[in-house]
Amino acid sequence: MTAPYDKSPTSPCKGEVDREADGRGSRFARTKELTARARYLRGNMTDAEQRLWRALRRDQLNGLSFRRQHPLGPYTVDFYCPHLRLVVEVDGGQHAEQRKQADERRTQWLAEKGVTVVRYWNNEVLSNLQGVLSDLLVHVERLLQVAKTPTPALPLSGGGGADTAVVFPTLPLSGGGRANIVGGGEKGSGT
Repeated sequence: MTAPYDKSPTSPCKGEVDREADGRGSRFARTKELTARARYLRGNMTDAEQRLWRALRRDQLNGLSFRRQHPLGPYTVDFYCPHLRLVVEVDGGQHAEQRKQADERRTQWLAEKGVTVVRYWNNEVLSNLQGVLSDLLVHVERLLQVAKTPTPALPLSGGGGADTAVVFPTLPLSGGGRANIVGGGEKGSGT
């Protein structure tokens, strides 16, 4: 008789599905329920979501790749650009009052994970798609600029700044003048 199938993971390095996604959308961190929900939502998108998806899919917006109905942690977002960590949400009228607090919690959770959330109303997408895309491009350009901005270089340990220079005594020159020799040294060397 063989042993019953063990459903426990074989290795902690394989990314068990019960691990928290940490906002990064790791395919290993998703549960079967989140994946099933995302698939269901992809098949039942609103008219506004379908219209925006046609404009975002296949790298049409600045060459950026977007995913639709993408699980991030405990949430499923409408559209996600992993390169910029940007979420685009399309909200209907029910989000104005009924879902406002839930949306705020969700946005806060995503912001804590370093994800930027941009929201548009259904009627905006349906009646002014070009305006929505123009506004979205402003957000994309800002995030691209932040991504391109290098972090300032830190000074090397041991100094190299003006406050660490050591001035040696003057030396006589062959023409009768004197010269100061300046070199790098430890702070507080007393010379």
